[in-house]
Amino acid sequence: MTEQPTEYKFDEIKLGIKAQFAVKIDESIINEFARISGDHNPLHVDERYAVKTQFGKRVCHGMLLASFFSRLVGMYIPGKNSLYFSQTLNFQLPCFVGDEVIIEGEVIDTSRSTRIITIKTAAYNQLGKCLVDGIAKVIVREDNSK
Repeated sequence: MTEQPTEYKFDEIKLGIKAQFAVKIDESIINEFARISGDHNPLHVDERYAVKTQFGKRVCHGMLLASFFSRLVGMYIPGKNSLYFSQTLNFQLPCFVGDEVIIEGEVIDTSRSTRIITIKTAAYNQLGKCLVDGIAKVIVREDNSK
């Protein structure tokens, strides 16, 4: 990967800072997540099974979508100086193979005493419908590597 993470310091982080990026959910990403996680539930990996469910087709793993919040924190807000503290998740709607997902984050609180920032996180499909949202708490470390 050639993309470099941002390097926000705690004092540079202001309320309202936002970041977003897009991810195409394709066959390979679902299969790779199933391999890594060990979650081979047929709803996710077996088209013949999934077509008979109420969804009518394969559903992306919810935790695959949620894993993109890690990219949001580790690469964008705050980036290099991040240490994930916690994340709530509310799964709203299913995501399917072929969906274009927009991952968004916005800083909604900061605590100088704990160096924790609070980020509102959400993933939307190409129709603008929320698939999963939640709240991330992230410690902003001091970069002593220089």
